[in-house]
Amino acid sequence: MPERPEALWERAHDALRTPPVDEWETWPFDGEVRPRALAPPEERERPRFGEGGVDCRRCETGDDAYLWTSERWRLWGFERPTGLPVVVLLEPREHYAEPGDLPDDLAAELGLMLVRVERAVRSVGEIGRVHVCRWGDGGEHLHWWFMARPARIPQLIGSFAAIWDDILPPTPEPVWRENLAFVRRALDASS
Repeated sequence: MPERPEALWERAHDALRTPPVDEWETWPFDGEVRPRALAPPEERERPRFGEGGVDCRRCETGDDAYLWTSERWRLWGFERPTGLPVVVLLEPREHYAEPGDLPDDLAAELGLMLVRVERAVRSVGEIGRVHVCRWGDGGEHLHWWFMARPARIPQLIGSFAAIWDDILPPTPEPVWRENLAFVRRALDASS
């Protein structure tokens, strides 16, 4: 039987640990770090933006706002440069909430799309790794993040790359736009 959220909270809220992050080369901060108090479970999950496809910004956005589109997939980047050289999100054209909600044919196609987008992002050059991430607690419309970690900067490796994206100054806009153009051209060439 799985542990209920209330049981996890009861067991953990007075036993939080601080990992030795100050010893980690990839930790982006200096100084003492303490975990926040763990809040008790809520009555139910918080609603996500666009839940059930209602008022979903991704569904309402036209293809012209996307970096690249196909019959069943769309790729978008942010309106402004990010700290990492490339950060783009892949989503199905239709509204699905979870990977397990995809019909089998679209799920099979997803594997190919993850590889194609990763290759396209890597084609920018001077990219050490492309982190492919799935978070879905903000907007319900299913999406995957592709975060390009710059090559040869070991401090940026691993899961902290997402935090470093917020810490690093934005990529110069002309460089950022050219990086996105590389991604678009690579995807067009692989179609």
